[in-house]
Amino acid sequence: MSRAALLVLADGRFPAGGHAHSGGAEPAVTAGRIKDAATLETFCRGRLHTAGLVAAGLAAAAADGHDPLLLDDAADARTPVPALRQVARRLGRQMMRAARATWPSQALDALAAARPRGAHQPVVLGLAARSAGLQPLDAAYAAAYENISGPATAAVRLLSLDPFDATAVLARLTAELDQVAQQAADAALRIAAEGTGALPAASAPLLDITAQQHAAWPVRLFAS
Repeated sequence: MSRAALLVLADGRFPAGGHAHSGGAEPAVTAGRIKDAATLETFCRGRLHTAGLVAAGLAAAAADGHDPLLLDDAADARTPVPALRQVARRLGRQMMRAARATWPSQALDALAAARPRGAHQPVVLGLAARSAGLQPLDAAYAAAYENISGPATAAVRLLSLDPFDATAVLARLTAELDQVAQQAADAALRIAAEGTGALPAASAPLLDITAQQHAAWPVRLFAS
């Protein structure tokens, strides 16, 4: 397929359910850690180099043809908080539906059968990229970008932030996004020799803690 498939996969309008999730922005706004474009940029940068890097590594590995069930276990090991594991699998289930309708493949069907309650979203994303004929680096870019575009979009809704300012934040992070995507793709190449332990395992404890707290909120705008 054309590499233009990456544009479809990374498009925020791809029906994979991401619009309902803030990537931790909602609790960060409530706590006052995100209050304007500058603090949004700080938040997104931190997320890119932690959760974004981990997701990009998993996606690149799945796109490279590594066993998605082993990668799903690796994703579980890198997601210590129950709330985030549930979110990742819920998003993975929605991504699976969209991917199978868009780029049908036996690999997607097999993973859906093996994980009927949903595999981790980055693993499904990487397998979707492979089914679309994309490369591991492409999958890494899609996963990394999603990890910062979600919070940026959510901040527009939560703060009435100027969408031009939110987009400028994403633009200022593009050089770092390049670095993260390449780092993730390079890690995926090492799996053959080192196993899934070669994949990034960066942690973001504050994201973990606030995600678990957010899951218990009686009223919230976003699912996570």
